[in-house]
Amino acid sequence: MAREILILRRLDHPNVVKLQGLLTSVMSCSLYLVFDYMVHDLAGLASSPGIKFTEPQVKCYMHQLFSGLEHCHNRHVLHRDLKGSDLLIDDGGVLKIADFGLASTFDPNNKQPMTSRVVALWYRPLELLLGATDYGVGVDLWSAGCILAELFAGKPIMTGRTEVEQLHRIFKLCGSPSEKYWKKSKLPHEIIFKPQLSYKRCIKETFKDFPQSSLPLIDSLLAIDPSDRQTATAALRSEFFTTKPYACDPSSLPKYPPSKEMDAKRRDEEARRLRAVGKTQADGVRKPRTRERAMRAMPAPEANAELQANIDRQRLITHANAKSKSEKFPPPHQDGGLG
Repeated sequence: MAREILILRRLDHPNVVKLQGLLTSVMSCSLYLVFDYMVHDLAGLASSPGIKFTEPQVKCYMHQLFSGLEHCHNRHVLHRDLKGSDLLIDDGGVLKIADFGLASTFDPNNKQPMTSRVVALWYRPLELLLGATDYGVGVDLWSAGCILAELFAGKPIMTGRTEVEQLHRIFKLCGSPSEKYWKKSKLPHEIIFKPQLSYKRCIKETFKDFPQSSLPLIDSLLAIDPSDRQTATAALRSEFFTTKPYACDPSSLPKYPPSKEMDAKRRDEEARRLRAVGKTQADGVRKPRTRERAMRAMPAPEANAELQANIDRQRLITHANAKSKSEKFPPPHQDGGLG
């Protein structure tokens, strides 16, 4: 939290959430960070029934995202966890990058190793999945590319359930890394995860229904080699933002009911519950369940999910019982921290 506070104090931009103050509780020995209240997040809006963003609206949100990223990167801050639920939107349509809990500073002239265990899985670039500890602004730009494609597709574009599955989805969409890339990167998990098959890059074919001006930008942001990804400044000057239809003004965006990612999750859970109730009732009408049917093994994905949930639960217990902070967080010298 100390690192997050220091980073937030370093940033001052209309498209980055502003730390308004700190509150302490003597009774609970807690510290609270105070921010402006934001009625939406981008993930909640994008997944709301009946909401389909137009091209000018997508450009409006993405222009604000790249403007905020440009400010962060110019001040040597990596967000390291960009996703729709961390992009908050107020009633005036202004987007602000939030949740700097995994953020870190970096010094281009004095690089220090950083942890690869950052960025939500669906938005995590190849180099982090392969264990890179020397990286830069490219990790945020990859996430921004995933978000841009997601806004046009109406859903996340690479939804792996495990790191191995996520790698496979990246290879199928972005192609297999070249031998030159493998020799240059020398990543820790290269031997384990190097694909046996050769995949051809197919971003433009996969997203052929997207606006044509968006394809070069998406193609650049989702480059396998992070050095080939455009900077936030270059993205703002790209064809995507300089051709008609232009980005609309935030104040002209529709006024939506409050919507956040947690609201979308509640809707999904309620829909699943209703489907389960309907299926149970239908099975009851067709044929009573027998003991043998009730004991039947569950499909593999659900079984794996339950196993992972148990593992995660055990990890939480272990972390909760940890006696020192060093057991929970990488020490600053291992993660490019502020010290």
